[in-house]
Amino acid sequence: MPQIAQLAETYSSQIFWLLVIFGFVFLVIGRGMVPKVMGTVELRDAQIAGDLAAAEAARSQADQEELAWRERENANRAEAQALIAKAKAEAAAASEKKFAAAQKRIDKRLDEADAAIAASRDSALAEIEGVAGEAAQDIAFKLAGVKVTAAAAKSAVKDALTHG
Repeated sequence: MPQIAQLAETYSSQIFWLLVIFGFVFLVIGRGMVPKVMGTVELRDAQIAGDLAAAEAARSQADQEELAWRERENANRAEAQALIAKAKAEAAAASEKKFAAAQKRIDKRLDEADAAIAASRDSALAEIEGVAGEAAQDIAFKLAGVKVTAAAAKSAVKDALTHG
């Protein structure tokens, strides 16, 4: 076969050009492009690491600010609770004073009403004694024909009412 016979003649030439092309590819890609690509990858890795560190620092700062905010919020809440408790105590004291003043007015009115009732009762009792005495005089006169004095009739009615 003629192709096999030519192989020995062209073999060395093909190996030479193969080595030249591999050498050229190695120089262009291996020495020219690969370092640039590796530099870009390293730069990118460094940038990512820097961004992660900045994000971690920002998160840490945000956590500290949140903690400070929560402490301020808790302090404000406690202060508000203290103000509310103070206002409730003041309102209760004011209510108690108003209630005590109202109670005094009511007690005074009750005492006045009791005095008025007692006076009315005494007046009514005196009137009843007088009317009952007159009625007793009339009844004694009409039934027994006896004339009883007003003082005796009044005394008898008083005795009957107290023992009665």
